[in-house]
Amino acid sequence: MTVADNPRQNEVALDFPREWIEFLDPEDSDVLIRADLTWLLSGWSCIFGAGCHGINAGRAVDGCCTHGAFFTDADDVRRVRKAARRLTPETWQHFQQTFREATAEDELDGENGEPEPALRTATVDGACVFHNRPGFAGGHGCALHAQAIRDGVHPLEYKPDVCWQLPIKRDYEKLRHADGTERQVVVISEFDRRGWGEGGHDLHWWCTSAPEAHASKVAVYESYAPELTELLGAAAYGRLAELCAARRKSGLIAVHPATARNAPNGI
Repeated sequence: MTVADNPRQNEVALDFPREWIEFLDPEDSDVLIRADLTWLLSGWSCIFGAGCHGINAGRAVDGCCTHGAFFTDADDVRRVRKAARRLTPETWQHFQQTFREATAEDELDGENGEPEPALRTATVDGACVFHNRPGFAGGHGCALHAQAIRDGVHPLEYKPDVCWQLPIKRDYEKLRHADGTERQVVVISEFDRRGWGEGGHDLHWWCTSAPEAHASKVAVYESYAPELTELLGAAAYGRLAELCAARRKSGLIAVHPATARNAPNGI
């Protein structure tokens, strides 16, 4: 079996040594930010259309757009609906007259583990309704992403939250000290296969573990500066960037193994 048949055979293991940094949010001392330096200093970059194998076998051209995107909340829906109004049949292959036609009712596991109603983008012929296929005159890829570029704004302003955040994972935890004081912890890490839930282990391929997606000379904390700023706030991102730069200068001990396949000493 070739790599093309089974690209995940080249992926690195999910568990390996990582370096982490913790610091207080400069604008809120009650918030502790915990960030995965091994991930943020890795050489990962999106290789959609340039070597991406896709999350479903035989659907490399879809990248990770196969199943549609679940919306996080009402604000997410409103923002994408507003962006979709800017699309036309010339820029959106699966143009829909109404936003309702571009969405589908589904379910996600709630906090108690029970299924709860959820809204996602619809799928057409096995991929997200906003995904323009190769050969479409308006261009291959996300119609919302392309429209943002045309409008001179960052794609995070138009795309569903889950789409622009990937593969950054943001979690919230509670830290309780022995003296009874508490802090909220914001955790920034790699969205690996486990981030998708049980189904993530069945994906045909996933890029964060794949050496072929770790060939960038620009670290994730730099290439994803707008996304990290949106997730953390400008002040917290600024401090994170300072700490990442200092760590890179001093030498990262726990280099991401997928990056190490391309650059043994890191980027």
